[in-house]
Amino acid sequence: MRVAEYRRDSYLISTDKSKLDVGLIHDFLVNVSYWAQGRTLATVQMSIEHSLCFGLYGDDRQVGFCRVVTDYATFAWLCDVFILDERRGRGLGKWLIECVTSHPDLKTVPRWLLATRDAHGLYSQFGFQSLEGPERWMARIRPS
Repeated sequence: MRVAEYRRDSYLISTDKSKLDVGLIHDFLVNVSYWAQGRTLATVQMSIEHSLCFGLYGDDRQVGFCRVVTDYATFAWLCDVFILDERRGRGLGKWLIECVTSHPDLKTVPRWLLATRDAHGLYSQFGFQSLEGPERWMARIRPS
């Protein structure tokens, strides 16, 4: 998979996994997020290894992240999206999702899913909407 990079002002978004600060990602997921508390470092590392990841960088350090679990043909699941608190309110989350949804290897994927408790307004700007026919969808969730 080719590395994609996007620049805006002093910020960089890159799919180069070697740039990722896995410690920062793990810390945010387990200590700040509402969706990944209790996730082990090994689980975070494996999830990164098997996903298309987007790191957001400013001032020579990582300030945001998301990953896409995908087959690149029919399905993509957008997950683990975050911007560090001190960088919020600058449009970086919107720019991150814009870069993800316009990525050359993802542009033609017809079905995307995500789960969010509080960012419906952000994702709706990129065509995400509540599930149509949610009674048709099922989930298998194993206790941690």
